[in-house]
Amino acid sequence: MSKQEFHVSRRFAAEGSKIIMVDIDETISRYASGCKRTYDMAKPIPEAIAVVNDLYDQGHHIIMWTARGSSEESKLAGRCYYDFTINQLQKWGVKFNELSTGTRGNYLKPPVDIVIDDKAVTMDSLIVAKKVLK
Repeated sequence: MSKQEFHVSRRFAAEGSKIIMVDIDETISRYASGCKRTYDMAKPIPEAIAVVNDLYDQGHHIIMWTARGSSEESKLAGRCYYDFTINQLQKWGVKFNELSTGTRGNYLKPPVDIVIDDKAVTMDSLIVAKKVLK
């Protein structure tokens, strides 16, 4: 059996910059309580958008990544929210390099340095939580 060779892994972006993946719903936008959770009802969070724009202005590569349109119901109905979402982000003044939705874009995990998402949990925090919950 031959020995597999590995390369030295390095950061994905150029030196001094990062590739940053940013979720949309409940990360840079939210829905009013009691309001239907439809994408046209999403309201921007100005402070969050300012952070994303600052990162973009610093030279980081921003990938807006969302699951919009990825539910089985949406897929069966042929719904694609790509054009709606890109227009919405532009209307909100979000600076970004790429957009990937549940129906269009790069569905594979992109090579990124940082993930900003309302559902993100680090393994370190899970390990601590597991110890606390025992």
